[in-house]
Formats: sequence, C-alpha cells, structure tokens
Amino acid sequence: MAQSKTPLLDQCPTPEKLRKLAPSQLRQLADELRAETIDAVSVTGGHLGAGLGVVELTVALHYVFSTPADRLIWDVGHQCYPHKILTGRRDRIRTLRMGGGLSGFTKRSESEYDPFGAAHSSTSISAGLGMAVARDLAGRRNNVIAVIGDGSISAGMAYEAMNNAGAMNSRLIVILNDNDMSIAPPVGAMSGYLSRLISSKSYRGLRDLGKQVAGVLPRPLQTAARRAEEYARGMVTGGTLFEEMGFYYVGPIDGHNLDHLLPILENIRDDEGDGPVLIHCVTQKGRGYAPAEASADKLHAVSKFDVITGAQTKAKANAPSYTKVFAQSLISEAGRDPRIVAINAAMPSGTGLDLFEKAYPDRCFDVGIAEQHAVTFAAGLATEGFRPFCAIYSTFLQRAYDQVVHDVAIQNLPVRFAIDRAGLVGADGATHAGSFDVAYLGCLPNMVVMAAADEAELVHMVATAAAYDAGPIAFRYPRGEGVGVDMPDQGVPLEIGKGRIVRQGAKVAILSLGARLKEALVAAEDLAARGLSTTVADARFAKPLDEELIRRLAAEHEVLITIEEGSVGGFGSFVLGFLANNGLLEHGLKVRTMTLPDVFQDHDTPEKQYEEAGLTAPHIVTTALKALGIDQAKPQPARA
Repeated sequence: MAQSKTPLLDQCPTPEKLRKLAPSQLRQLADELRAETIDAVSVTGGHLGAGLGVVELTVALHYVFSTPADRLIWDVGHQCYPHKILTGRRDRIRTLRMGGGLSGFTKRSESEYDPFGAAHSSTSISAGLGMAVARDLAGRRNNVIAVIGDGSISAGMAYEAMNNAGAMNSRLIVILNDNDMSIAPPVGAMSGYLSRLISSKSYRGLRDLGKQVAGVLPRPLQTAARRAEEYARGMVTGGTLFEEMGFYYVGPIDGHNLDHLLPILENIRDDEGDGPVLIHCVTQKGRGYAPAEASADKLHAVSKFDVITGAQTKAKANAPSYTKVFAQSLISEAGRDPRIVAINAAMPSGTGLDLFEKAYPDRCFDVGIAEQHAVTFAAGLATEGFRPFCAIYSTFLQRAYDQVVHDVAIQNLPVRFAIDRAGLVGADGATHAGSFDVAYLGCLPNMVVMAAADEAELVHMVATAAAYDAGPIAFRYPRGEGVGVDMPDQGVPLEIGKGRIVRQGAKVAILSLGARLKEALVAAEDLAARGLSTTVADARFAKPLDEELIRRLAAEHEVLITIEEGSVGGFGSFVLGFLANNGLLEHGLKVRTMTLPDVFQDHDTPEKQYEEAGLTAPHIVTTALKALGIDQAKPQPARA
C-alpha cells in the first residue's frame, strides 16, 4: 500500500482530533493542508489564492479555540477551503461548487462549524458582534472570532460594526488578515516579540493597574495618560486607528509563523478582559504555491488546473464574453465622448473595467469594496455634467439600494448602471445570482431598465446608455459567453422603450426580456413543427414597457408568454399589470409569466440551474401547450 502524502492530516478529520497534536507537529500539518487544498481546487476550480494565504491561520485558530462552541466567522468565505477540510468535510472537498456538493463559501446548513453564511464581504464583524452580545445575554463564555481581509475592512459596514463594538464591553476577537494593503510596519522577530508581549496577561494586568491609578487623577491627567499609553503602543506596533475606535490592538504578526500565532492567540483566548480585540496578521495570498505567488492576481479564482504548472484548463470560447463586450463597447464610446467615466467597487477584472483603465487610466475609478459610495460618487459626477458608468454585479448593487433610490433616482441623475452577472451564475450559487435587479430597479420612478438578449444587443445598449441624459438608466447582461451573433462595428442608440419582433407568427407570442431569447426561438421552432405559429419578440426594455408592442401581441395571439432571467415581481409582473389596467385580459387572452422560481437555487452548472428553474425551450413549449389545453406530460427535447 502506498504511503500517504498527508499522514498528519489523515489523523485530523475534525478540529477535536487536531487539538490532540503537539504544537511541534502543526508546521507539517499546515504543509499537508496546503497541498490538499491545491490538489482539491485543481479538480474543482474555485477560489485558490485566498485560501492558501490563511492555511497557518486556519490551523492555529482551530488548534487554539474550541470550535464549533467558539464561533469562527470567515468574512466573504472564499478563503474557507482549508477550514472545510479541517472541519469534517475533507471527504467531500472535491465536490466544491458542483451540483449537490460543497458550497464555495461558508454555509450554515452545511456544517456546525460555519456559524454564519457569507459570500459578500464586510459582514463578519457585525455578525460576530451580534453573536458576542447574544452570548453575554445568555450567560455563556465562548469566544467569537471574525476573520476579515484588508480589502473587506475597507467597506463602510465594517467600520460601522467596529464603531459599535468599540463602544461596548462584549468581548469580540477580530483578526485582520492583511495580505495586500501593507498598512503596518514590516513583520519580523521584534514585531512578533512585541505583539506577544502586549497580548500577554502580565502586560494587560499592568495596563489595567495603570488605568486604576490614573482613575484617581483629575480628568485631564486621566485623558493624557490614556492617550500616552495608546499612542506609545501605536508608535511601536501600529494600530492607532483601531485603538481610537475602542479595540485593543495586537500586531502586526506574521500570519505564516505558527511560533508567533499560537502564543498570541492563546494569550487572547485566556485573557478575561472585556471589550473587542483586533489581531493584525500579515499574510501572503497564494502562499506556498509558486504559480499563485508569481501570478498578478495570486490565482484568486481559477478553473481546473495542472498542479505542477498551474496551467488552467479552459474551454475555447465560441463567442466573446458579455463582460469583455461591455468593456470594449464602453472604451469605444469613451473615445468619442470625454465625459464618460467608469466606476467599479473592487472588481476591475470581474467587470471588465481593467481594460477600460488601460485605455483611460484617468477616467476609471476603483473605489474599493464600497458599493454605496460608488453609487453616490457616480451621482456626484453626474451633477457636474459627466456621464458615469457604474459597473457593479447585480447582487453587489443590492448593497447600494438606498443610494440608487435616494441619491440617484429621486434626483433623476443620469447615472448609468452596467449590471453584470444578471440571471443565474452557476458555481457561485444563490449569493451571486442576479435574480432581483429588474424587480428592485423597475419599481423606481425615473429609472430605465434594459436587458441584453445577446452580445450585439449589449453593444447597442452601451451606446444607448451613453447617449441618455434624461435620468438614470440600467442595462443587465449575463455571466459567460455570448451566443455567437454577428457584432456591429459600432453601437447605435436604441429608441427608449421600444422592443422588436424577431420572428412573426399568429397563434402563440413569446415576449422575452434578456438572454432567454435564444431558448424562445428554439421553442418557437418546436411549436411551429406542431402546427402552432409562434411570434417571438425581444422586449429590450423592462421599463418603460413597449406598450404598443404588448397591445399588438395581445390582440393578435391566443397565448402570450413572458420569459425573463429574473425573480417574481419583475418584467412579467409589469406586463401583467399593463394588460390588466388596460382591459386587455377581458377578451380571452391567455397569459403566462415564466420567471426564476421563488427559491434561492443552489450552485450547479448554469445549464442545470436553468433546467431546474424551468426556463429552457422545452419548458416554454410545455407552457404554451398547457395554456392551449393541449396535454403533454412533461417537456420533450425541442432542438432544431
């Protein structure tokens, strides 16, 4: 029998087993855990660099703290693969992000070791503080630890939480995983020594004694003494900002040095003081895997890859991605209009604006993980006559909804919202699925909402948004590749609120919004083969509706089906409301709305997700046949 490459990891299926190891064995365990993580992600794809950066920290946290009784919260959760391997899920780790397999993020329903589900950033401190207060109210004594990255801590919500935590006595441990910002002095032996010293009971006791002595002094002297101690420590170790917010700061420490991590975590664990503590760990994203360390993005997100070379296995694209089409179209429009500027919230490559930045570096703004700020920043630009394009994923734009309403829509400012990841997104699952933007934008006065049926339509919608100055305008498009249509040389602005007839028929009408148009055309072919002449229309606009087109479809057909890659309460509801309010449902018209189901769908391939959602061509055919009273037990293949 071949000898195992991971003998220590094999002995540690759970943290309880891990805690039986000697501290001297943890270095080897960490190396084995890193190798297992690399091997697993090479099979599944997913987030790699972030997990490799916290291997030692993951081992140390589970070794020192009594998880799951001690709550361990990973902000975002994309770095949690090593955590999953150590918490009873190693046997399923090669099902990551696959249908029926493990989530790529933390998930409460998946394990008791995931006390808080995440996939969007900057939530951990707020959630952790809630858990800490609940613990205190219930009279328990467990620890609550929130691990947050330097990118995530740039968001306003993290500072709101720290501000609240600093004003309370609840013990909360926040670990700042600093792998990029370099907000502290270099980490070395002296820094590690000082961090161990100030995290120790003896130092904390001396500090408390000093506070008691200062407490009998006049108030000005009390204040001076407190500030002197805080700033003295701040000069030595950094962290004055966190001290001012009410946190006891420890660090910076080398997040890969277990000899530093273990005693500091043990000191904080064993300290019985009140109030929040922030431990500043400096780590390296992609640590211990040469291809990741050498990559500009540290192999943040990868497809399947070769472990030896790091080369990723990617299927050859048959058409350009929607993201790239958007970026190239915006670059083209910006070349003709110096007022066009682009904004993203820490997702330059994800939104394609890294390409725009190369072309126009002075007109591209990455504001960090701060979607609320991004929207109001864009509003400010719009007030001064610029034409801002705010490129934010559908689910991330949810985080800035108040700003969309209050700072943009009410003031009727011409901010352009480029909404990537519309519809279902596959392996990232419900946390990243763009299900709700049509509904949550379509209900706002002054808002124009478009959806691209294909990559050529996206080019025209970018041009439409660039030319539109009457108020806010949004256009949505899916993740992944286009459908392979011929591309225009230049975008042409569309007439606002006007759709198009793509195929003319007489019996059934399919009115599609967005990228289900291709499925609608396949369904029309199937229905025509059954003797049911079918019209297919591309609505283009969810708001304003093309009322003339809808009236025509209602008058000339027996069945009208709407289909969209969005939730209930969106385009189909808008159409139904128009039909009802204009008496168009009173003469026998049969209307059916096809939307995403009213559930949060789990991760799978997009194809399987849309099959599960009932939004494929066979489902459209079945919907039409049922509306006409034609019996069909279940969808049949309908490929031309």
